[in-house]
Amino acid sequence: MSDPSTAPHRADHTTSTSERGSFCTARCSCGWYGPARRARSLARADADAHLHDTSATG
Repeated sequence: MSDPSTAPHRADHTTSTSERGSFCTARCSCGWYGPARRARSLARADADAHLHDTSATG
């Protein structure tokens, strides 16, 4: 089990999307990035899932 005092908190995560050609990728200020997607909505869903995962563990 990880130490809760060193776990990343949701407030430490800022997500955004970036486009490259036909693809959109979700990225986070913590260094995480999702797979390249053709649909922006899927990239945003990846970012939401990342935020949910980090809040569940932090």
